[in-house]
Amino acid sequence: MSQNFIPLLFAGDINVYSVARAFHEQYDIKAYVYGKYSTGPCHDSKIMHYTANPKIDRQETFLSVVKEFAEAHKEQKILAIGCGDSYVQLLSQNKDKFPGNVIAPYIDIDMMNNLIHKEKFYEMCEEAGVDYPNTFVHKKELGHQFELPFEAPFIVKPANGIEYWRYPFPTQKKVYKADDLKELNGILDDIYKSGYNDSIIIQDFIPGDDTYMRVLTNYSDRNGQVRLMSLGHVLLEEHTPHGIGNHAVIITEHNEELAAGFKKLLEEMHYIGFSNFDIKYDLRDGKYKAFEINTRQGRSNYYVTGAGQNIAKYLVEDYILKHPVETKIITEKSLWMVVPKGVAFRYIQPEEYKIAMRQLIREGKVVNPLFYSADAGFMRRLRLYKSQLGHYYKYRKYLGKQK
Repeated sequence: MSQNFIPLLFAGDINVYSVARAFHEQYDIKAYVYGKYSTGPCHDSKIMHYTANPKIDRQETFLSVVKEFAEAHKEQKILAIGCGDSYVQLLSQNKDKFPGNVIAPYIDIDMMNNLIHKEKFYEMCEEAGVDYPNTFVHKKELGHQFELPFEAPFIVKPANGIEYWRYPFPTQKKVYKADDLKELNGILDDIYKSGYNDSIIIQDFIPGDDTYMRVLTNYSDRNGQVRLMSLGHVLLEEHTPHGIGNHAVIITEHNEELAAGFKKLLEEMHYIGFSNFDIKYDLRDGKYKAFEINTRQGRSNYYVTGAGQNIAKYLVEDYILKHPVETKIITEKSLWMVVPKGVAFRYIQPEEYKIAMRQLIREGKVVNPLFYSADAGFMRRLRLYKSQLGHYYKYRKYLGKQK
């Protein structure tokens, strides 16, 4: 199997490390990985061949790297996987330009651009009957001359995330919360002054802490049929300005009604490949509301592999072996965390979740994707422990001693 195909992955963060680990665990194969810098979890890893290229996310460089790699391994199939939005977009828009031995399991670029643009995504949710927060789409030409159909506080985020991060500025955040209209207008001004010209999403703030969040990871086969659904109950998120909303602790759970709605959405649009939804439970009306879709596996994808469904296997069975892919909706309980246990138990408040976490830890059903016995070099472990200790500082800085 290891000589039949090669995983070619793009990015340098937890996402790509988790995917590389999945391939290594399932097939004892080292993925080839390209990222911008030799830092983070991929640095000095023994389970991958990592190459740093600061221009890898640019069209000409990216296409050249894929073509050269395919030519150098023309006797093998190349499974090209993006682990960040810009790489996924590059794979989609260049599918027709790749050599014949390259497999890019992604939807066409027009559909992808519609889905990752939040304004257009919400239109699709409306058509499919999937709930989402009350939303106002702000255009630059509106300035401060607009009225909102809901009261503060507000959630503010760019409709086009890829475009947004191309214009860095000092106060830039992934998502903003504005407590009044004055603060909202200041955020809008900062974003547009940076050079970003697309629309901005303003939403009704759904009350509730991190434990009201859910993440849904799915795999749709090459025929557009949903073959994997894994719902994660988020217990803790990161709270740094650039990392806000990133998952830190997840317990898998099952909700058949919720899964059915998103399955319908994916299959009606004939989606293929991995998808990932951010969802929040609204206590006010008892509905689960979608924030966005990622047209790839999410940063926390190893919570799926950790629950017994290795995500690499789905790609290989579907595209390399061309076997019928078994449909699986995960019901097994598993705990995924990328912060120390001390941080998790300090900042997750409801006792019921702490009890569930302790039980899964006792049963050995807990995983941190970064700590892998096959990749346990001394210097790597030292860096990981240092990084883990840094979470104590970060959470104390942004959330205080305790919630």
